[in-house]
Amino acid sequence: MSFEWLKRYMPRSLYGRAALILVLPVVTLQLVVSVVFVQRHFEGVTVQLSRELARSVNFVLDAGPEDAALAQALDLAIKPVARDDVPEADMRRWYDFTGIVVMRVLRDRVEGLRQISLPDDRDVMLFVERGGVVYEVDFGRGRVSASNPHQLLVNMVFFGLVMTVIAFLYLRNQLRPITRLARAAEAFGRGRNEPYSPSGAIEVRSAGHAFLDMRARIERQIEQRTMMLSGVSHDLRTPLTRMRLGLSLLDDEDRAPLERDVEDMQQLIDAFLEFARGDAETSAVEPTDPVALVQSVAEDAQRAGQAVRLVEVEGSGSYPLRPRALRRAIENLAGNAIRYGSHCELSVMITGKSLRIRVEDDGPGIPADQREDALRPFVRLDPARNQDKGPGVGLGLAIAADIARAHGGVLRLGESETLGGLRADIVIAI
Repeated sequence: MSFEWLKRYMPRSLYGRAALILVLPVVTLQLVVSVVFVQRHFEGVTVQLSRELARSVNFVLDAGPEDAALAQALDLAIKPVARDDVPEADMRRWYDFTGIVVMRVLRDRVEGLRQISLPDDRDVMLFVERGGVVYEVDFGRGRVSASNPHQLLVNMVFFGLVMTVIAFLYLRNQLRPITRLARAAEAFGRGRNEPYSPSGAIEVRSAGHAFLDMRARIERQIEQRTMMLSGVSHDLRTPLTRMRLGLSLLDDEDRAPLERDVEDMQQLIDAFLEFARGDAETSAVEPTDPVALVQSVAEDAQRAGQAVRLVEVEGSGSYPLRPRALRRAIENLAGNAIRYGSHCELSVMITGKSLRIRVEDDGPGIPADQREDALRPFVRLDPARNQDKGPGVGLGLAIAADIARAHGGVLRLGESETLGGLRADIVIAI
């Protein structure tokens, strides 16, 4: 049997599900106790009392209603009434469930019973006809039903609520370490290190220590990568410098193509080091206005003679970002747009949950089946992006995607609806 339909109605958070696991058994237990105990015990007591009362009424009416001493001894008030004073139907409040049992038993046991009136919790009135005379028989409600049956329900509900509140407080304290762990993991996923120390149950502490070990390993790997590439940069720049000195001694005809090769090698090394430097992970997070940041990128590009402009802004505010890294990502995307198209348009949209920075161009774009490959390092899609239009080495999109991931976001590629070229969206949750 599949319960997929039930999942749509279940709480999505761990706290909600734990609360449901806690509350559902308590409510079910109270309902079962109420139905079983109240129905069986109080109904049984009501039936027994009503039968005894019916015997007393029959005995007094058979012996003679005029015998006041007998009626008084049985705590019954009997008086003749006119037929017009007899109610047309039984009277009972709709929530008086024990009254249903009282009426059923008395109708079965009292001879000549015409109508029953249960106006409140104190009095019961029977209209009985004997020998052509209608008598009104009055007695207390406690003679036919158990007194204060609601006390059990009130006590059960009250103490159930008290214990549920106590359990909720304990549950919140148990779930708090899990929430702290999730917050620390989410912050690390966005490139921030929040102070965290494992606490709570043994299992939660184990998960917390595993997270700290994982975070430490990742940080060591980033540091080792940076140190290794710094060493590689130093080792490669030295022979390149010697090659430039050696090439300067050659004739112009032989020197020019070799210098271009050396320059390409230098650009390749610089691009590789820029990608592997890890600025996105190491730069500090600070309150940043995304609109002002994108506007400054557009203005710098315009001063450099590039057709880059900010065309649309929606929303405003400052958010914790890495301005240097994010600026580098936008500049890479805008640079690619100008390299493969004639002009570039930028837009910013800020909602209550996310920040979207869009870069569009009028270039050839990237086919849908190659967009995932385009985000990989050192991948150049020759049919879509002519490599002769620039010295790129296939790292612009990879760097932008890496920076977006460091902010806890993603870089999405698509087709521009306005310009027809590539559309690149940096989407960051805020």
